[in-house]
Parts: sequence; C-alpha cells; structure tokens
Amino acid sequence: QLQASGGGLVQAGGSLRLSCAASGRTFSSYAMGWFRQAPGKEREFVARISWSGVLTYYSDSVKGRFTISRDNAKNTGYLQMNSLKPEDTAVYYCAAGQDYSTRSEAYDYWGQGTLVTVSS
Repeated sequence: QLQASGGGLVQAGGSLRLSCAASGRTFSSYAMGWFRQAPGKEREFVARISWSGVLTYYSDSVKGRFTISRDNAKNTGYLQMNSLKPEDTAVYYCAAGQDYSTRSEAYDYWGQGTLVTVSS
C-alpha cells in the first residue's frame, strides 16, 4: 500500500517535495515511479527510480527541475519539485512495480494521489 503526500498550492517558481510512504517489507525490491494527471488530460509519466536508487529517468517536461529519490530504510520515496510552473498543476501519483518503466501499466501498486496546484 502506498500513501502519497506533500501536495499543495504554490506560486510559480516555488518548490514542493512529495512523499510516498509504503507499507510492507518489500518496498526496497520494487522500482518506483511518479505520474501525474492534469484536469481533462491523460495520466502521464513524470519520473522513475530503480529499486536500488542508482538509476533514474525523467520526462523531458520536468528534467532539470524535478528530482526523484528514495530511502529504502524508511520505505519512502520522494519527488523534489523545483522551479514549478502552472503547467505542472496536476494530481500526482506514486507507483511501485517490478519493472523499471515509464508505462503506467507496468506498475502494480498505486498511491491515492496528491494535488499540486501552481499559480501564476
């Protein structure tokens, strides 16, 4: 089970850090991803991280602004978001799965989502 938190309202140029807390003892064996869904749009990939944390990958739209990380000892993943833009406004979801993938279908477990709103 995953629990996403940390969303909120922020001005453009600001920062937020999202957290994804996992229950269970197998979190460290799963890759983790962050996805987002803006109103009226399909869910899209944001970032992914391998089970060890060594490998990361970002969508072009967030590369250089967002950083994905994880602390397996705490069963928690993070998404640090800097230089936020109004187009980053969306519900953000964390996910965990066996495959290190950009495809949402590859992930088995999903958090409930946390809303990020960036005002201009």
